Amino acid sequence: MIWVSVASALVVLVLLIVFILQNQELVQVKFFGLEGAVSLGMALFIAAVGGGVLVAMAGAARIIQLRAAEHRRRVSAARLR
Repeated sequence: MIWVSVASALVVLVLLIVFILQNQELVQVKFFGLEGAVSLGMALFIAAVGGGVLVAMAGAARIIQLRAAEHRRRVSAARLR
């Protein structure tokens, strides 16, 4: 099973490298007053990674919230015994 996941990850990485290499046109990027030129493939990759980080942060916050609620529930159940 591990080899299947490693092989799948390698295929995804190769496809990502091909995508970035095929989209080398420079585009103008502006962000909070900063601006510059970067390749289109790299700009899309950076945006995707940024979105993934935001989703991971929201998921981690939710997991922490649920664990805290479960901890409070267990503590209150233990007090009732």
